[in-house]
Amino acid sequence: MKHTHNQWTSKLGFILATAGAAIGLGNLWKFPYLMGRNGGFTFLIAYLIFICILGVPVMIMEMSLGRRTGHNPVQAYADIHPKAKIVGGFGVLTAFLILSYYSVIGGWILKYFFSYLTTFNAPADFNAFIASPAEPVIWHFLFMLLTAVICLFGIKGIEKASKFMMPTLFVILLIIIIRGVTLPNAGEGLAFIFSPAGKTFNLGSINAALGQVFYSLSLCMGITITYGSYLNKQENIPKSCVSVAALDTVMALCAGIAIFPAVFSFGLEPGEGPALIFGTLPKVFSEIGGGAIFALLFFLLVFFAAITSAMALLEVVISFTMDNWHWSRKKSVITLAVLIFLIGIPSALSFGTLKDFTILNYSFFDFMGMITDNILLPVGGLLMCYFVGWKWHPKYLVEEIEQNGVMFKLQKLWIICIRFITPILIVVVSVSGFISIYQTIVK
Repeated sequence: MKHTHNQWTSKLGFILATAGAAIGLGNLWKFPYLMGRNGGFTFLIAYLIFICILGVPVMIMEMSLGRRTGHNPVQAYADIHPKAKIVGGFGVLTAFLILSYYSVIGGWILKYFFSYLTTFNAPADFNAFIASPAEPVIWHFLFMLLTAVICLFGIKGIEKASKFMMPTLFVILLIIIIRGVTLPNAGEGLAFIFSPAGKTFNLGSINAALGQVFYSLSLCMGITITYGSYLNKQENIPKSCVSVAALDTVMALCAGIAIFPAVFSFGLEPGEGPALIFGTLPKVFSEIGGGAIFALLFFLLVFFAAITSAMALLEVVISFTMDNWHWSRKKSVITLAVLIFLIGIPSALSFGTLKDFTILNYSFFDFMGMITDNILLPVGGLLMCYFVGWKWHPKYLVEEIEQNGVMFKLQKLWIICIRFITPILIVVVSVSGFISIYQTIVK
């Protein structure tokens, strides 16, 4: 029996919400950095190839499965095979755990946004802020609260928020790009991203491109299945997936064009991750005219990217509790938000109060990331390909896709991807992840 959740009210709302789920913090700092460190334009070509043979095929599979069953990931997989529930379980658990530490970073973003809003300056010391025993927990709570409030309004709340946030995000990004490329020596930043530096492109670069596709499009987290379950039968699923993948890639490239010219203009290190967003960029903003305004806009942009992804992650778990446990939306949202907040507290304290607490040489924050990124996601992806590609049959999803006169011309190639190419690529990501785990444990 299908759930009675509301459906998307428009194609645009669905595309923007799904793109918002995919466009997260990794797009803003990780993708451009990986391009610069791994051969620039050559890396981009490899990434686009993997988008075509891994990203889009898996998105099509998840979205069509969601629409066909009308259920959350656990029940959707149960509908195709009784033993496949575990695949959906991996997705729901992954979304739950990712949100627990993703919300911590969301809290950092809120802190910086309000700091610029009230004082026109960044917090004095980022490391001192995240080492505080209370402040990161408070901001983590506020971010989780905002996410929960939006999800209380159901799919309409997510759609309305996405319709406002995503276009605003692109406008803000365009403003920052214009300012960034007009700075002295901005060309060095563009060269860092786009130059085809052959010597820096190697086997590791191919693996980095593959891994980035896997995580950038939020595959195997249950998001695309959940959002697909709210999709009407008239939508062209392959076109929608291509649109989302294209928006995600364009956003990542634009982020690089916005950020790195400014970083190189001031001779700063283009480091990956929080160091770039919370350390390097505030220094840039402090040096340019009207920097406080651009900083305010930038952290608003980052907040929109973070909260649209957080909404999607929470909705996955909400959908599960509503479908399988018959909870009301209100009960689901409040209970889950509280649980996720509580589980996220050790991550929030990993840089201060709990900095000496480690699990297998990982801080609690990094341990949660390792569990989701290196174990749950790839294992869930392999099981997904096994059950859909072999225990069931992809032709049933082709039937779903080709409703209302939609022609799926690449269906044979798509089935080959699901059965053979995608599992092989996931194994490559998995092996790389386990090597990284081993190296960390034996340090």
